[in-house]
Amino acid sequence: MLDNKEILEKMDVRKNIGDVVDYVNSIFAKALERKASDIHIEPTEFFLLIRFRQDWDFFMIDKLDRENISPIITRLKVLSKVKIDENKKPQDWKIVYMDSTDNKNIDIRVSTLPTSYWEKIVMRILKPDATLTNIDKLWFIDVNLEKVREALKSSYWIILVAWPTWSGKSTTLFWVLKNYNPLEHNISTLEDPIEYNIEYVNQSQVKPDIWFTFSTWLRSLVRQDPDIIMVWEIRDKETAILAVEAALTWHLVLSTIHTNSATATIQRLINMGVETFLLSSSIRMVISQRLLKKICQNCKKEKNLSEPLLKKVRDFLYPIMDKSEVDSLVFYEWEGCEKCNWSWFKWRLWIHEVLIVEPYLEGMIINKASANEMTELAIKNWMVTILQDALIKAAMGLTTVEQSLQLI
Repeated sequence: MLDNKEILEKMDVRKNIGDVVDYVNSIFAKALERKASDIHIEPTEFFLLIRFRQDWDFFMIDKLDRENISPIITRLKVLSKVKIDENKKPQDWKIVYMDSTDNKNIDIRVSTLPTSYWEKIVMRILKPDATLTNIDKLWFIDVNLEKVREALKSSYWIILVAWPTWSGKSTTLFWVLKNYNPLEHNISTLEDPIEYNIEYVNQSQVKPDIWFTFSTWLRSLVRQDPDIIMVWEIRDKETAILAVEAALTWHLVLSTIHTNSATATIQRLINMGVETFLLSSSIRMVISQRLLKKICQNCKKEKNLSEPLLKKVRDFLYPIMDKSEVDSLVFYEWEGCEKCNWSWFKWRLWIHEVLIVEPYLEGMIINKASANEMTELAIKNWMVTILQDALIKAAMGLTTVEQSLQLI
């Protein structure tokens, strides 16, 4: 199989693209057809490269003569309503594109960035899946699903989604908000940017250029009689403290934070300067999540693991499952078929680590215990780690052991 460099070298540089409006529309249509998440328009020294990100991987789409750079970038700037003559500063906005396959408007987030060879444009396709109003579509295992459903009955506290890049936080928060009836609650959000429009939810966009930031907005919002507040991300001490204060005054606060595990989230908030006695009284649940490649269900087959690999799997699963149950697990690999286009994976799979902040953790938080110490205690109290969750789903035939162990 050729790698992307070999594919790119074999592609001819195309000079004539015809009408630029039709060409840009065709790029959008092709990206939607292939379920791409991002479109990259990249000027290089010798040509314009167009490629898609699909299930994390890049696919080369077109290789154009450099004379097409200006008309294509200008067309995209016109569609996204940013300044056409600004080419020395980054710009961000969005395009609303009509998807002819289902006659629905699709939001496409646009980001421009000046480079040495012109401006690069990256577009994120935001196509909400209506089925995600059903929590079962997010692949929570039963023990985690019960924890999440119970936590969402709360009328106050802080609920956080912890995430590294490319972990599906937007989808999870979208689902969480859809679990509340906005006609029975006053729900307000602050987003950067607004990715999905939700009916009857008061959504606001941060505007740092006029000092309309997460923290300044939160101060105003608490005077709006809110029941549920969604802050797109906790980025600094001021926002963290305001979120805690809102939760302590009987508001449900939903947000995300950039950390690598559930307990590391608590450590991060402490390091930001949130008082531990306030944090232990305000935080209710942390969902740490990742996305793994999901194995094709049409061509998967059972796989016999090597002894070293099998030992590693057992070492991780013995603490949470009966030995006999672990020893009887079956794992899978792929054969390849037309349905998955001869690629072993098909779309994406959520894996989770759900931490409920219960009384056994409060003392550790107040005493500023390390993330590792809190993790050890949480595991003793039946928290399933994100790696254990991945291996369980590998045994369910949803992914592979090799893919799961990449989390180590």
